[in-house]
Amino acid sequence: MAEIVLNVEVREGTGSGNARATRRSGLVPGVLYGGDKAPVAIAVKSNEFRKALYTGKLLGHLVTLKYGSETQPVIAKAVDMHPVTDEPWHFDLYRVDEHQQIKIEVPVHFTNQEEAPGLKRGGTLNIALHTLTVSCPADSIPEEIVFDLTGLDIGATIRVADLKLPAKAEAAIDGETVVASVAGAMAEVTEEAAEGEGEAAAEGGEG
Repeated sequence: MAEIVLNVEVREGTGSGNARATRRSGLVPGVLYGGDKAPVAIAVKSNEFRKALYTGKLLGHLVTLKYGSETQPVIAKAVDMHPVTDEPWHFDLYRVDEHQQIKIEVPVHFTNQEEAPGLKRGGTLNIALHTLTVSCPADSIPEEIVFDLTGLDIGATIRVADLKLPAKAEAAIDGETVVASVAGAMAEVTEEAAEGEGEAAAEGGEG
């Protein structure tokens, strides 16, 4: 089962007034969706929710919802933060079966930038996708997708098909979609342009 357990309470009402009252009681309001059941307004103690959130294992992961003696595997798909205090303000959970096939966004990270010739020459890594939507069982969600930049030079393009995914995960978008590329430095581009103009001028002078 999942590492994180959220002990929830059921809220009697919904709406902004109920949510404010919930927060005043030291709870974070949320809603449980999904499955063949109606949405349920729930809440979790603020300190417990913050602790779970800051582990980095809550959002986008399989977690266990606990209500009394009942437990249910769920996916935490959204957490809203207060724009000023940056405190958890609201969350959405979705009911799932542990082995159910789901689509979810997974972060994409890049390693060994110092081993990429294009970057060592002053190029830049332009990232088009910071996350990748994958299809996988709910209990096999990848923590991250890592791409090794070793050997990449200026002009290299990384596409979805180039990413190595875990055995149980598949990309849910087109394999030709660009994830990132290595672009030349502006100074280098300007220098090449200047050289081209110089050569053109020299050829004109010869005529």
